[in-house]
Amino acid sequence: MNTLQGKNILLGITGSIAAYKGADLTRRLREQGANVRVVMTRSATGFITPLTLQALSGQPVHTELMDLDAEAAMGHIELSRWADAIAIAPASADFIARQTAGRADDLLTAICLACQSRIVVAPAMNQHMWANPATQDNVSVLKDRGIQIVGPDQGSQACGDTGPGRMADPDRIVVSIGQLFESGLLSGKQILVSAGPTREPLDPVRYISNRSSGKMGFAIAEAAIEAGAAVTLVTGPVHLETPARVDRIRVETASQMYKVVLDKAASCDIFISAAAVADYRPGLNAVSKIKKGPDELQIKLVRTNDILSAVATLASAPFTVGFAAETDNLLDYARGKMQRKNLDMIVANQVGPSAGFDRDDNELDILWSNGHVHINKNSKKSLARDLVKIISGRIHADDTTENTG
Repeated sequence: MNTLQGKNILLGITGSIAAYKGADLTRRLREQGANVRVVMTRSATGFITPLTLQALSGQPVHTELMDLDAEAAMGHIELSRWADAIAIAPASADFIARQTAGRADDLLTAICLACQSRIVVAPAMNQHMWANPATQDNVSVLKDRGIQIVGPDQGSQACGDTGPGRMADPDRIVVSIGQLFESGLLSGKQILVSAGPTREPLDPVRYISNRSSGKMGFAIAEAAIEAGAAVTLVTGPVHLETPARVDRIRVETASQMYKVVLDKAASCDIFISAAAVADYRPGLNAVSKIKKGPDELQIKLVRTNDILSAVATLASAPFTVGFAAETDNLLDYARGKMQRKNLDMIVANQVGPSAGFDRDDNELDILWSNGHVHINKNSKKSLARDLVKIISGRIHADDTTENTG
């Protein structure tokens, strides 16, 4: 199972003789379908040139904390938001110490401090440096913070010593990075996700629609796959690549999405309605193109079927999650929608010129009957994984209640 396809992996290379292995690791990550960007510490450039890593990754290599070519010269923030995961390989004793202390005096440590994604660290150093209590204490602190340590391996070292301290084999590191995306939280569950806008035709060339890009729904489908679920994704007209192992069904209108979702909902465990379905459609779809005429043109609109309510009121309804995209009164409107439509959970997000639609990041408020979680601004992929964790927690809580009730 390839869990790295399409993932954004930031590879950090620090000052160790094992830095040359970063070239092989970059190549192997790309062979698995990952997008790779490389960040090097200044000392790492003494062991392997940035040009080598740029050629292998297909992306510019980053070395400076204040990058004038980056967004607002804040490259560490830009890169931390981009990364689905960070791998530090090799990680020197000095870098591990600075990471443990929360330093941010170079680009790589600043990224680690700013990033909310998962981190893998592959130590590489002399065996005595590795065995030193200071290093062991630092590694224990990183483990306690949820950072995965891979290696080091035993073997001969550049200094002539033999023992633990060699950087783990690149294949092993690739496997460890892939395992970051395999939570198993929803193993055996059938999940139905809707995504994107609908188009409601006025005539053969015009339609009513909205600005939804479908990115959040696609991110949720991918996160559900990582959690071990079987996923069906019903999408309006968007130009996004189908996540690996997702069964995608394409529709265009609200009516078509209603039919497909209702057909699939009865056999799913969870329905996540991330689609921005049109609330109204033109009452008449003209057979021929409507010609320019008077200064005003009146078009009668009629309500579309409410997909979310229809699923939530099924006799054997799945765990139903709705979305509320609002320009104001976010939490009040979201709670009202959740109660009115009898939803198990609702995800509220602000939309407007600088938030919501057609962006790669967002922030969310997730509400259920007796709970509320706010998730700060992050990539939609990261938000989707957080949402899947919360849904899993609610489902397992409900299962426990039923079994003990």
